[in-house]
Formats: sequence, C-alpha cells, structure tokens
Amino acid sequence: MKILGISAFYHDAAAAFLQDGEIIAAAQEERFSRIKNDPAFPEQAIRFCLQYAGVALHEVDAVAFYDKPFLKFERLLETYYAFAPAGLGSFLRSMPVWIKEKLFLKRILYKELSKIGAFGGKKPLLLFPEHHLSHAASAYYPSAFSEAAILTLDGVGEWATISIARGEGKDITLLKQLDFPHSLGLLYSAFTYYCGFAVNSGEYKLMGLAPYGNRRGEDCRRIVELIRTRLLDIKEDGSILLNQEYFDYATGSRMVKDRVWKELLGFSRRSEDSPIEQIYCDMALAIQEVTEEIVLKLAAEARRLTGSDRLCMAGGVALNCVANGKLQASGLFKELFIQPAAGDAGGALGAAYAAQHIYFGQERTVVHAPDALKGSLLGPEYSETDILPVARKYGAFYRKMEGGALTEEVARLIAEGNVIGWFQGRMEFGPRALGARSILADARNPGMQKKLNLSIKNREGFRPFAPAVLAEVAGDYFELGGDSPYMLLVQEVKKERQVPLPADYAMRGWMDKLYFERSDLPGVTHIDYSARVQTVGGEAQPRFRQLLEAFYKLTGCAVLINTSFNVRDEPIVNTPEDAFRCFGQTQMDYLVLGDFIFSKKAYIA
Repeated sequence: MKILGISAFYHDAAAAFLQDGEIIAAAQEERFSRIKNDPAFPEQAIRFCLQYAGVALHEVDAVAFYDKPFLKFERLLETYYAFAPAGLGSFLRSMPVWIKEKLFLKRILYKELSKIGAFGGKKPLLLFPEHHLSHAASAYYPSAFSEAAILTLDGVGEWATISIARGEGKDITLLKQLDFPHSLGLLYSAFTYYCGFAVNSGEYKLMGLAPYGNRRGEDCRRIVELIRTRLLDIKEDGSILLNQEYFDYATGSRMVKDRVWKELLGFSRRSEDSPIEQIYCDMALAIQEVTEEIVLKLAAEARRLTGSDRLCMAGGVALNCVANGKLQASGLFKELFIQPAAGDAGGALGAAYAAQHIYFGQERTVVHAPDALKGSLLGPEYSETDILPVARKYGAFYRKMEGGALTEEVARLIAEGNVIGWFQGRMEFGPRALGARSILADARNPGMQKKLNLSIKNREGFRPFAPAVLAEVAGDYFELGGDSPYMLLVQEVKKERQVPLPADYAMRGWMDKLYFERSDLPGVTHIDYSARVQTVGGEAQPRFRQLLEAFYKLTGCAVLINTSFNVRDEPIVNTPEDAFRCFGQTQMDYLVLGDFIFSKKAYIA
C-alpha cells in the first residue's frame, strides 16, 4: 500500500510517503523553495518523495491531508459568533478566502496534484484525519512502543489544542481534549510576540532567552504571579483556561491586546529590532516555568488515564526541549519518544500513518532499533555527480578523501579551531540538524559560541548551541538518563565539569553573563549549565559517528558543537549548491560535501 501524506497552507508545509507501512521519504517544502517555514502546497517535496520511492502519482492508493478544513471552518464561525461583535474586521477579511478557496480544499488538492502527474483515469482517494490525530500518529506509530500514552500539544488544530490519547497496536483512542481558545501553544506564542520575536518561528529564541532571567528577582516572580492569577487558570490535570480579556488571537490580528498587557505588566512590547532588556529575559523565564509546570501536570494526567509507563509526544510545544528534559528527569515515564518533526511538518507523516492504520486498518509492525524514523534522515541525498558541477561552477579548490582518512582530517581541522560545513547523506526531516546538514566546531573552544552566532549564523548572541556526543560516553559529560538521538532533551552538564560562578554573578546584567566560561565545554554550555544534547549511535549516521570517534581519539573529547547548516532566516541547506552558497557567504573555514573537502582560503566566489 502506497500513501502520500501532506501538510500545507498554514506554515511549514511538508510531504511524506509510506509504502506498506515503511517510511520511504519525508521533507519540508522550505528546503526546496528556500522560503523559511513555507506554507505553500508542497509540490517540490511531493515530487521528491514520489521520485525517491520510484512511484508515479497514479500508483498512490491514498493522499492524506493533515487536518479537516470543514471542522476548522466550524471553529472559526463559532468563535466569531461567541465573541461578536468583536472580530468583525477579522471575519470580513477571512471569510472570502474560506468561501473561495479553503472550503473547496479537495478541488485545490486535486488541481495541485495534477501538476505533478497524471491520475491514470482515476483520482487518488483523499483522506482528512483530524489535526491532533495526525500529530498523535506521527509520534506513536514510528515509536518503538507497542502501547503508549500520547500527548499532543500545539497552538490549535481544528478545535483541539491539547489532547491525551492511548496507542495500542494499530489503534489510537482519544481520551481527553482541551479546545480552543484555551491553548498552551498560543499562550507561549503570545509571550514570544510580546518579547519581540516572530510567532511560529521565534519560540526557540524565547526558550533560549529564558535562562538569562533572574529566577529570584522581583520582576520574574511578579510576572509568574500575574500569569497565574490574571492570564490563566491552571487545573490539577494540566488543563488551562485563558482569560480572553487579555488575548486577541481568537478574533483579531495579533496575539495579545498590547495596551491591556502594558497596563498589566508595566512595560511595552519589545519591537523586533530594539535591544533586549533584562525585563524580557525575566518574562521569558516566567512563561517557561509556567509551561514546564503545565507539561508535567499533563504528563501525569496522561499516565493516570492510560496506565502506561511510555509516552509519545508531538505538536509544536513538544519541541520545547527544556520542558522535555524536566519531564524526563521527573521519572513519570520509563520511556519517552518525541517526534523530531513535532510541528506541522510532521503532520504530513502522521496523516499518512493514520490512513495506513486507522482508515485502511493495516496491522502495525513495531520497529525496535531504535524506532522507525531511520534517524529522521528521510530527505534527498546527493552524489559525486551532483557535487562536482558545483565545484566547477565556482572554480573551487578541493581535496577528495574517503573513509577514515576524511574523518581523521576533518577531526584535525576542528581541533585546530576551524568551523566546518558538514554535508552528508540524506537530509534531516524536522527542524534539527542531526549530522547530515550541520555546522560543526570544537565545543572546548571558549570563543566558539560568539564566533558561530555573530560571524557565521548571523543570529542573536544569546542563543546556545547543541552538543553532539558519542552515545556510550554521554553520561561522562551530561546528566542524561538515556539516549537523545533527535536533540530534543535539555539536561545539565556534569557537575564536575562546571566552573563555579563568581559571587556577584546574579547581580550582573544579562549581557555581562553571556560569554562567561561556565564549563570545560563552553561552546555548548548554556548560562544555566544546561545543554540540548544529541547522542550519536552508529545505526543511522555511520560517517558522523566515525567523525566523533576520530575527534575523541585525537583530543580525548567526545563532544562537538552541532548546529544547523544555515544562516538566520534561511532554511537548512538541501543541495550542494545551497551548501556552497552558504559557505561562501559566511566565515566557515571548510566545507565537506560527501568525500570532498573545500577550503575557504582557495574559494572563489
């Protein structure tokens, strides 16, 4: 059975392809279009998936779209009615689009699919699983669990914003659901907006900024109290009620009512280009603390309802790796699996899985080593015949090295302080670079975080970098209770590796704390001694594993900085051309494309 999954028309459009229950390919449209979080119909991603699978469109048994447009339309109408006359302007702007386009999504999908290939006389079956079912399916079905609790957390699907389900065999059973407008994801995005970051993409920044807040400070404690008493009511089961007097997302064009929030908090929303002041750090910490509390309560409720000691998670909030780390450390569950493409891109994969196991009723085969995602390396790959034309086009100097000679040479270059663009094998599916489209550097280098942020990534200096570490020795460096192959868990650097803080540290401004050397791995140690860890085994990425082994042998350190191969506001690179262009525009020292090492010193733009 051949099933194509699609997510589109909101943000982070993607396509995924299943054949007889096996994931063959998955990719986000942004990687092809080069438009960050591209919401458009994923034509190029679909073309890739079908081509990689060796399947023509007329051979596809079903196409599954990741949500139900009519149910979403129902929610919009009921919301506008409930809040009337507020939201009249938003209603008048949105209805023509729905009436002309979104209510006829079947027609639009068939029209777009027809551009990709012929239907062969019969249109493919179109299926529309609910949004949260797509998320739940994306986490449970590829997990290594034969049964599990499933927790889905995001902004909003059709109605659901939080859902708890149980997965058993091929079945997923919904147990509990929280509906719009009460949403943990939208609450977090409201704070993202007020701190001056872009909604649906700046939440990572808010999470990275939070540790610069002063946990014991008056402002942070005051904001936490205001959140608890004025903005929302947190129930014991983790469900929340948001006071809509303070929010604008239900019927307006903004996340919050700026004037009302200013009166409540005593300070204005930060504009995108203005300096970050301490109060916004405190605000980020306040909402992060509240988010962690809610996630833990929801997880406890999922455990109570299902009786399972395994948990699967998906939805955009599941990418909050700090909260995930707290959940792992809590011991509520013995095992935790988080979908690496937890946001809407992963909905394409989940929709295909839901069609496979729920609509068609196909039995599920559990993949235990370590899951069915193949390391999330599900995108395109490129050969020497793709790389060499790019080298000739740019007149670039290169050396070709194979096997151990290549990884030993790259390990030496990193140890000497060089920054490497690393391009190998199939591209990652999801927002994290996991060693296929990565920028690599020495985690021991005290100046590397600043160099990477300011001279290469062109992003805010406060943002941390993740460590990639050999899985079997991860416990020597981090307080990690198990593997973290998808870089979705934050835990502390080991105490013995930490550098004690000076006595006046807490009183310093957040900028003064930025480049303090906090451990013997300063390039990956965040201000609170934490790190977003990626453990590297040998199954999915043997060459990346070999590089880490070579670096360990050379230096005695089994950790590298691993950050995504892109610059600010651009998607992760996909092709050799993308990689070479990014290399030429930044201060990376070397680029490794497959077996080829390119030197910046001899690079001709």
